[in-house]
Amino acid sequence: MVAELSALQQIINSLTGLNGLPVVIVECVVTTIYTSLGGFRISFVTDNIQGAMVVGLIILGAITVGLETHVERASVVSSDLLGASLLGWQLVYILPVAIVTNDFFLSGFWMRTFASKTDRDLVIGTSIAAISVACILTLVGATGLLAAWSGAWPGDPPMSGSIAFFLLLEQLPAWVVGIILVMTVSLSTAAFDSLQSAMVSTGSNDIFRNKLNFWWIRLAVILVIFPVVIVALKSPSVLQVYLISDLLSASSIPVLAIGLNDKFFWWTGFEVVIGGLGGLMTVFIFGTIYYGSALDGANLMLLEQSLYVDDWSAFGAFVAAPVGGLLWALSALGFRVLIQWYLAKSRGHPLDVFNRQPPTAHPITPIHHSEHFEENHETVGTSPPDLLK
Repeated sequence: MVAELSALQQIINSLTGLNGLPVVIVECVVTTIYTSLGGFRISFVTDNIQGAMVVGLIILGAITVGLETHVERASVVSSDLLGASLLGWQLVYILPVAIVTNDFFLSGFWMRTFASKTDRDLVIGTSIAAISVACILTLVGATGLLAAWSGAWPGDPPMSGSIAFFLLLEQLPAWVVGIILVMTVSLSTAAFDSLQSAMVSTGSNDIFRNKLNFWWIRLAVILVIFPVVIVALKSPSVLQVYLISDLLSASSIPVLAIGLNDKFFWWTGFEVVIGGLGGLMTVFIFGTIYYGSALDGANLMLLEQSLYVDDWSAFGAFVAAPVGGLLWALSALGFRVLIQWYLAKSRGHPLDVFNRQPPTAHPITPIHHSEHFEENHETVGTSPPDLLK
């Protein structure tokens, strides 16, 4: 949510020169109203609109950029952007680790996964999406190069590279910028309502187990939006916001994924929690040793220098997070086994840590049909943790 709103206000500011706060507030109000009335189903409708907007944005952008943007061959050669670089090779590792692990935390992805009618539909849908996204990212990513070669980026004053695409579009005729601005707001709104719906579903089912009135959950989500807006307006970089969450997921998801395998039934939440926190601690230790300063080690946990540094700090952080998390989790497992072995020995019982225990029956919480489906049209009880259990 923070990254979405932060990107929107930066785009509004770069394309129009206006303050992006009013647009952010209007988006939050509008999405809150129609998701409260339409529930998660309305998110599917806006996703279709989002897809159409993306296609329109790509087509319009490709045509107008091709006609209006002028690139000198000398600027291409002098920029050296097409040559190999240390960061380029580092990103071959960083981006897959960051994106794959972070996607585990996106409830919107899981909810759409379990909303598929069959596995075949899921495979077809994800295959089409993967091809489409690859084409879109290739086109959008190439605009960063065009922005640098044409002089649109970094601009005066220098702007963040994360909005280079929109800095390039800023050079186009005013009518094109206006259409793109409308499409951008529509895209942001469609993404933001999915995040809101996912938070409501997760809070209702996973946290309160459908025992709390649904509207109280919605009120809690609305209250969360206020600090989200404040943080979004204060955040210096959209990329940094994503990188912080990527580092968190890189430290916790590998140890969590082990527990999803039935062969590792003895892997518990204790190892997952210790491993996740230990992964972040390992990043701090690595940064302190690498820089020779505890303060710089702490800043590395926040990736204050982002990815665009000519050293091994960011790469080392994304290696330390998953590797350190696994090592801490294994240490936690060894500690737990040692404690249970001591308790079993003192009580004269056999050690049963690695013996499969019979499943424990849990009472089923009734769901009031009228409250959750008729009034709000929400799909409750389909969040990923509940189904994975």
